[in-house]
Amino acid sequence: MKYVSKSLFCVFTYCFMSFVTFAAQEESKPFEAKLSEDGIQRVEVIVDSYSFDPNQIIVVVNKPVEITLKSVTKIVPHNFTLNYPEAGLNIDQDIVPGEEIKITFTPTKTGSFEFYCNKKGLFGSHLKKGMKAVLEVRG
Repeated sequence: MKYVSKSLFCVFTYCFMSFVTFAAQEESKPFEAKLSEDGIQRVEVIVDSYSFDPNQIIVVVNKPVEITLKSVTKIVPHNFTLNYPEAGLNIDQDIVPGEEIKITFTPTKTGSFEFYCNKKGLFGSHLKKGMKAVLEVRG
C-alpha cells in the first residue's frame, strides 16, 4: 500500500510540474520600449514561476534602459541574468519573492540577447524549466 501511495504522489508531482512548465513557456507579445522624455527606455517585467512576461523586449542601441522586475511569487526566489559584456550587458541580479527591483543598463551593440533565471530549485534549474526571454537591441 505504501508503494502505491508513493507512486501516485510521484505521478501527481510529475504531472503538476509538467503543467507549470508548459504554462510558463507560453509566448507573450513582444514589448517595444518607447523612449521617454528623459531619454530612458522603460519596461516592466513580471517575474513568475518559471517565466518572464513579456518574454521578448525590444529596445534601441546606445539609449539607457530601465527594467522594473516585479516578482509575483510568494516563496521562490528568482534571478535576472543577462551576460553579454561585449554589448554593455553584464547583469546578474537576484529578485526577492514578492518584491520589485529596477535595473538600468545601456546596450552598446545590436542583436538578440537571451536573459534567464540561473536559480536551481527542488525540481531542477529554472532555465531548464523555460525561465528565459530575449532582449532584442535594434539600431
